[in-house]
Amino acid sequence: MPRTRILITNDDGIDAMGLALLAQTLTEDADVYVVSPELERSAMGHAITMHKPLHATPVTFLEGVQGAWRINGTPSDCAKLGIEMLLPGRPLLLLSGINHGANLGRDIYYSGTVSAAMEGMFLGIPSIALSYNGQDADGLKWAAYFTKTWIFGQHFQSPPQGILYNVNFPSSSHGTPSQMRWVRLGQREYANDFHKRVDPRGREYFWLAGRVQDITEDEGTDVGALAAGSITITPLQMDATAYHLMPKNTRIEITPFTK
Repeated sequence: MPRTRILITNDDGIDAMGLALLAQTLTEDADVYVVSPELERSAMGHAITMHKPLHATPVTFLEGVQGAWRINGTPSDCAKLGIEMLLPGRPLLLLSGINHGANLGRDIYYSGTVSAAMEGMFLGIPSIALSYNGQDADGLKWAAYFTKTWIFGQHFQSPPQGILYNVNFPSSSHGTPSQMRWVRLGQREYANDFHKRVDPRGREYFWLAGRVQDITEDEGTDVGALAAGSITITPLQMDATAYHLMPKNTRIEITPFTK
């Protein structure tokens, strides 16, 4: 029986610990390929590169990884190139992460991690975004091991067509998680702090430092459940239509007029 072909990407860059630990953990059970930005590309959203060449440079990665490339582009570029050009065949699964830091609520619109998984979904590949609410090696290692046991376990159901999974792991400060919960997106707000400074040539510039403001009371959301120490899983789709505002009669007749 052929082994599962998995494409791993991220937005923290080719040297990120979460990427390496995830790849290393999966090599025993799958044919793993890594396509990652050459530098950190956090908060890139779904940006793609159209106005300069993209270079896919092969790199020596971990033993057991079938192939690895660093890309001078965005996480979405990495997903596109990996699926369409670099791998020897289409992957059966795309994993984006493990991100250093959670991606909750409105983060999904900014996150390069989630956007790479969304690009995989667009291209018809079952895709999962993985994020850990911390930076420590032990927590990232545990999240990688859980991911392996989950996706190769008997209860795993691959994301259906048009859906991606957004998974977040709590910080190791909560102890070992006792449950994984299906939850909806929660409320994560940012207070945008702009720091005004002057460069050595006397020109003003601004540095953005947003402060997270989470609403954690509702454990039925990703924000609340993660704060309570659960692993969260949220199914996401592209359709952002506000259906409750669509009138029954969707056609509006236009009276002819002259300008």
